[in-house]
Amino acid sequence: MGIEKISVAEFIQLSSKYPIIDVRSDAEYAHAHIPNAISLPLFNNEERAAVGTIYKQSSREDAIKKGLEYFGPKMKDMLVSAETTITRENKSNKTILVHCWRGGMRSGAVAWLLDLYGFKVYTLAGGYKSFRNWVLREFEKPFPFRILGGNTGSGKTIVLHALQDMKEAVVDLEGLAGHKGSAFGNIGLPKQPSQEMFENKLAVAIKQTQDKYPEKKIWLEDESQRIGTVNIPQTLWTHMRTCDICFLDIPFGSRLDYLVNTYGRLDRTALNDAILRIQKRLGGLETKTAVENLSGDDVRGCFDILLKYYDKLYRKGLEKRNDPKPTIMVVAAENVNDHENAKLLIKNSNGRD
Repeated sequence: MGIEKISVAEFIQLSSKYPIIDVRSDAEYAHAHIPNAISLPLFNNEERAAVGTIYKQSSREDAIKKGLEYFGPKMKDMLVSAETTITRENKSNKTILVHCWRGGMRSGAVAWLLDLYGFKVYTLAGGYKSFRNWVLREFEKPFPFRILGGNTGSGKTIVLHALQDMKEAVVDLEGLAGHKGSAFGNIGLPKQPSQEMFENKLAVAIKQTQDKYPEKKIWLEDESQRIGTVNIPQTLWTHMRTCDICFLDIPFGSRLDYLVNTYGRLDRTALNDAILRIQKRLGGLETKTAVENLSGDDVRGCFDILLKYYDKLYRKGLEKRNDPKPTIMVVAAENVNDHENAKLLIKNSNGRD
């Protein structure tokens, strides 16, 4: 069916329809990769190192010969894996995307094999390296963001998901980061992605969301730059700080109820450890009281202290916005309710695009 080399933008666009095969080594893939790519390494870590050494110390030709020694016995297995991927992805035709690090020998070899077998193959010009350059450039763009603000316990994440259900343009920063954004945000969750992987996921999510909803502003949750162990890229975060905010204003008691129901069932040891991690900012007396309340099964009393701390922290964050200062539109709601509050936000933000 043929091999076609395409740009990063085209590659990302096609990735919503066709599977991506990443033929780099296991270690390269594990560190970071294009979102939704499937690892099908041409060389394992040791083989890649050996070929690279020959390339540097001898010649390109000798490196290719050594690579063919490794590649030959794997040809059948790679074809079977590619066919399995097509079947698993429920694709109606044999179209597949392939990339390596620079768009050179590894992706070229696999693309040749798949083309020979009858696949339509798209390869990424410049490989993963060009994708990373594209990612970093994306963060410099002045995207049309709308920031969803609100004090801790307002249910901002579930409201974002409800907005998405209502066909609004949404990018879930905490979902991409694998963290809920506070000292308690990693409890019960798997390990976060690497910084590079988080950036990859974020750039692709923004691109695909904007392509899907080109006329709409993109809802993002108001976040600190650091989300657990990863950071929102500086240029993107600086831009976010200038964007208008829809502030979901919910009474303290309703937010406290939500936090108790959401976090109160988590592991007590993990909760205790999280409180101790913020004790310098929380204060000695408040930390001691919160820990005692938690150990005495007074979860509400514990979270009452913590919520007052986070409310004060959030107010300070609002005050430190960049110039020009963003417009803050307050949207009052009685309770934490995902779909009802999403409707309120849509109603109040209409006409502001």
